[in-house]
Amino acid sequence: MSDLVSTRFEITKKEINKDKALKLGAWALPVVVSILPSLIFLVLFVLFGIGNPAAGISLLFFTVVSFFIGLVFGLGGSAATLLYRSRWLAQLREKIAIDGIKANEVSWFKNELKGEEKRALKEISSKNLLLADAYQETLASRLTATRIIKSTRRELLLAKRRENKLKYRKSERFEEFKAEIEEDIKNLSEISKEAKEMEIEAESRLQMIDAASRRGKELAGNELALKKLSARSEQLPLALEEAKMEEEFRKEIEEDLENELESR
Repeated sequence: MSDLVSTRFEITKKEINKDKALKLGAWALPVVVSILPSLIFLVLFVLFGIGNPAAGISLLFFTVVSFFIGLVFGLGGSAATLLYRSRWLAQLREKIAIDGIKANEVSWFKNELKGEEKRALKEISSKNLLLADAYQETLASRLTATRIIKSTRRELLLAKRRENKLKYRKSERFEEFKAEIEEDIKNLSEISKEAKEMEIEAESRLQMIDAASRRGKELAGNELALKKLSARSEQLPLALEEAKMEEEFRKEIEEDLENELESR
């Protein structure tokens, strides 16, 4: 567990600037690539085409053609940039979520927020900054719990598949591998159960904070409850990561054993 804690990921200015650059580039590419070449031909038209009708028509034609060709390439480059940014952000979110999503990292997960959560956060932020901080902190816990539930569901499915495959393989260590896989399934099930409890608790607190904001009142006991949620949102992802690492290690051992048996 200590090894996992040491790998905690923090967003740096490099990631922030890269995200801004990719976003700006996606919007700017169609404009720059379409306007710049056509602007050059337009200047040439003004300088040399006005007094020469034949040259002027050609330059005007190239101005229009270069604009549409540039627009097509610009839109293609913009789509490629947006696709790259989407994949890069997905990888970045995975790194952020390893040790639990924190309140100041919620903005990186806006696409995972529900419509009512976005609306409530915006309204609360305009009314009460303290409640907005509490709401954002609880959102971080809800996002963490939801991600863990999805991840454990995938890991449980893989573990059960490996358990079923193991039944059809002849191995001297069959019982040992079976016991280890069953232990993994048990651990993942416990993590999933705790994550579901945390998700329900976080969703309840989101509703309470939203209701308190509408009434214009502070939420009693906010700090203690949020500390509890924050602690769980940090511990659960690390526990899941540890379980996944152990499962990967066990899978490698099993594959090595199978290769050894096949080579005999």
